Parts: sequence; C-alpha cells; structure tokens
Amino acid sequence: MSYEYIKSTRNVGVETISLNRPEALNAFTPALLRELIDAVQEAGNSETCGCIILEGEGRAFSAGVDLKLLQNASFAAGKVDNIFGETAFAAADAIRLCRLPVIGKVHGFCFTGALEIALHCDFILTTADTKFGDTHAKWGLRPSWGMSQNLARAVGTRRARELSFTAATFSGDDAVRWGVANAAFADKAMLDTETAARAAAIADASRGAIAAYKDLYRLHEENRPLEDALDEEVARDYPDIADTAERLKGFGK
Repeated sequence: MSYEYIKSTRNVGVETISLNRPEALNAFTPALLRELIDAVQEAGNSETCGCIILEGEGRAFSAGVDLKLLQNASFAAGKVDNIFGETAFAAADAIRLCRLPVIGKVHGFCFTGALEIALHCDFILTTADTKFGDTHAKWGLRPSWGMSQNLARAVGTRRARELSFTAATFSGDDAVRWGVANAAFADKAMLDTETAARAAAIADASRGAIAAYKDLYRLHEENRPLEDALDEEVARDYPDIADTAERLKGFGK
C-alpha cells in the first residue's frame, strides 16, 4: 500500500512501520493514525510476516499529538476526542490486539500520546538519552488513550502518579530502571542492530505459538486469581500451532 505519513517495509518476515512526519517530530494527526492502523492490520493479516517494529523517522519516535491541531479546538472536559474521534483508540487496539508481536523502537523523544501508543506495544527498546514524558496535566488534558492504565502497570502506581502529576521528563535509562522499556542502548545505531536481532528471532519462531503467547499474556493482565488463571491457560486451545513436529525434526542439528 502507498502511504503519505508512514513508511512500511517488509524484510525476512519483519514489518518495519515508520512514522514519517520528521519535520514535525512525527507528531500525531488523525490521518497518520489511520495509516498506522491500516499498516498494522495489513501486517497482522499477512502469512509472511512474523513481527512488527514501530519506529519514527528522523530525530524522534514521536512528540505526541500535533499541538497545532489543538490551537483553535474546543475541548470537552480536557479530551481531544473531538479532533481524533475513535482513531486513537483504534490505533491502540490495532497494536495491542495484533496477533503479531509489536516492538516499540523508541529514540529521541516520546511524549504523552506517543508514550501512550508505545505502551500498547508488546515491549519497548530505546536509547539511553531518549526523552520520555507524560505532559497531559501540563496542557490541561486528560489521558484517554491508555496512559493511566499502562503507565501504572509498567512503573507502579506511585511512580506513575509522580510522573503524570509533575509532567517530568525521564531518560531511556530511567525507562529501563522503572519498567517502561526493556533495554536502553548507547546510540541509535546500536538500537537499530539490537531491535533487528530481536525481531528476527521472533519472526523465526512458531507463528502459532507466538499468537498463543500473545493471548495468554493478555489473560495474565486480567489479574485473575492464580489458580483460575492456571486452569484457563490449560483450557485454551490453539489449533493454529501446526508446526511442532516439523520444528522438532531440527532438534540437535
């Protein structure tokens, strides 16, 4: 497909989706998010794709919502839904519910709406000097794309409150220490290399087994009592896992 505000390329089973408004630090517009939804869904439905990398072109992952869109907007109780409608919710759902793992590859800047979208990825890789932040309160906005739920799950409720109440900026190293990101690398070149290696390993694994894990980790997020969750893990069936015998033929080779 042809896109105006993103780039989407596939190589050896890995789809790289790049936010492509570098002149605006890849700030979100409804049009960009609609293209993002299309690209994620297309990759998720493909038989040749095993993993998605979500990244930003230029100097940043994304600065979040394009504040220029808000200058002449009217607001209802601090929401931007009159501008984005259901588009942002659909983008978050497309990422979170995709049958493929989605790696958030974050560099430069990742603020507010961008952090909300990144937190819907399966995990985040970043650079040590990347700047993260939740600035909703600074601008008189309320979170509505998942920040209050996903940030608290990542860093704990008390630290999430501090970060959201103060709109404080934190680094990629902080993000790793606090649980937002899995790893922070020294520079963008190393981030590129390490993200590609992890994506390749995922794409090489059983697609059916990975899809089962995606579903079962969502089960974990339901916070059921452990015994109930263990019973449910056993009870769920995944007939799409059909490559077990073929994969085991290679054991020991």
